[in-house]
Amino acid sequence: MDAFWMPFTANRQFRQTPRLLASAEGMYYRDVEGRQILDGTAGLWCCNAGHARPRIVEAVARQVATLDFAPNFQMGSPLPFVLAERLRAIAPRPLDHVFYTNSGSESVDTALKIAIAYHRARGEGQRIRLIGREKAYHGVGFGGISVGGLPNNRKWFGPGLPGVDHLRHTLDIERNAFSRGLPQHGIELAEDLERLVQLHDASTIAAVIIEPISGSAGVVLPPPGYLQRIREICTRHGILLIFDEVITGFGRVGEAFAAQRFGVTPDMMTVAKGLTSGCVPMGAVFASTGIHDAFMQGPDNAIDLFHGYTYTGHPLACAAALATLDTYEEEGLFQRAVELEQYWQDGLHALRGPNVVDIRNYGLIGAVELAPQGAPGTRGYQVLERAFRKGLLVRVTGDTVALSPPLIVERRHIDDMFSMLGEVLSEV
Repeated sequence: MDAFWMPFTANRQFRQTPRLLASAEGMYYRDVEGRQILDGTAGLWCCNAGHARPRIVEAVARQVATLDFAPNFQMGSPLPFVLAERLRAIAPRPLDHVFYTNSGSESVDTALKIAIAYHRARGEGQRIRLIGREKAYHGVGFGGISVGGLPNNRKWFGPGLPGVDHLRHTLDIERNAFSRGLPQHGIELAEDLERLVQLHDASTIAAVIIEPISGSAGVVLPPPGYLQRIREICTRHGILLIFDEVITGFGRVGEAFAAQRFGVTPDMMTVAKGLTSGCVPMGAVFASTGIHDAFMQGPDNAIDLFHGYTYTGHPLACAAALATLDTYEEEGLFQRAVELEQYWQDGLHALRGPNVVDIRNYGLIGAVELAPQGAPGTRGYQVLERAFRKGLLVRVTGDTVALSPPLIVERRHIDDMFSMLGEVLSEV
């Protein structure tokens, strides 16, 4: 097992006690020993329509036999255009243009580059500063780790991009512990942006990037009005607002996108994961009409954006995405997070007990934060390992256990999920 250097994994520890998944269908994985594993994390926040859905499988199989690859540099094929229209139809206005990537990390770096180039195209080339947030995860590219705010993702790789600053995060367990839904305290933290504007001058700031709900940091929620206030400040100062919806997109919180559930429209939006329900790697950046049109200047034969990837708009990914959108629509999956939100919340908060210091939830996202035991992350890893052996897949960040099941989840699955997790929590 030495040849595969696994990502975000304690490789030596994993090789001693491997957790190997062999197949998946619906709400369940099976491991190499044939045991059924209930998927409590939609794979990795991505399999929103569940696993091995027939429509998606058949669409990819047909596509690979029809057109396995087509270049999108000065060429094209039909499916990326068809998919872009479908995506525009479910996005908030005026996010009417779609640039394809292959992952959330690429989506973030693409959005940051577009933001800086947009200001340059408008004659404000001095706007090169980027504002992220503490505890944020925006992928693993140099742009993403620079605006991100997770120390371990940053400290090993040098200083990152210059001209980056960070807002404070909104996780406040002391005031908001065991909130049901959005926490009530912390809207004043949005004023951090005004402080940074005064420090750096608005004329130097290109964009602010925020996860509406931070997933990888352990489900960090915005207080009511926080995102609206960030939007107001950005608008006043001519700063672009980017929502990173790689996790919250495609039904996770009860609308197609969190921007719609929270009633706040950014200037750009990054997505991936649920775009294809994890079936084929794909990401995208939604850009407003104003941003797009700023690049459509000069001679018609001039390249308007010097950026892209070999696999931008890959035919297999487009086929998977179109079939995924069909599945979401036909089964009403974007509404599931609202329909089940109260049941999910009640079951999650019933896990409150010894060594549980906080529980957070919104839509079909949940987190149980545990008191550390010895070295940070020790108790969290015990939960990950024991839950898997009982038949439940969870996601762990340090000592925070995160849950985000496929949107096809039913009440019986939620009951099983919290029953197994409750047993594990009583053991650790």
